Amino acid sequence: MKKLIAMSLVMAGAFNANANSISTVEVEAAQKGWGEGIVKIGQAKDPKKAAVKHLEEFYAFGQGQVLFKPTLASVDQFRGTKKEALSYFVGQDLAEDKGFALAPYTKVRWENEGIITDGDSAISMGNYFFTKTNGEEIKVEYSFGYIKDKNGKLKINLHHSSLPFNLQ
Repeated sequence: MKKLIAMSLVMAGAFNANANSISTVEVEAAQKGWGEGIVKIGQAKDPKKAAVKHLEEFYAFGQGQVLFKPTLASVDQFRGTKKEALSYFVGQDLAEDKGFALAPYTKVRWENEGIITDGDSAISMGNYFFTKTNGEEIKVEYSFGYIKDKNGKLKINLHHSSLPFNLQ
């Protein structure tokens, strides 16, 4: 009987672990949603409200530490709080922040170098391209880490992005 109970517990644990597993498809869907959210911020009548919604929808600030190194941050290059991330997106608190997401952009295109899923976490790396209203694309290199929240929704807990190296 003890063996049967132990096996049941092990199988239940394995089932729960699988329920929290992150797939490549989920990562790609989160990337698509993140890009659409950036576009929405720049088009919004109230960009700050849209940016707050974006941060709540896509980032894990309510779950623990988020490592955030945005593309155009150099003086205050790491943004570990929701307030600092908001400043980067819409420009408010930090002097170097001009409101990255206010550009506006018309779309975000992703080219993943790879996505690694590891049970209840995932990481992706590659380039994403922000399309400006004049059609010009801005290439950005990125690495994102993902976890799931209590509702099973992917959240970013690592965001590192930078402009490509230029030897001039």
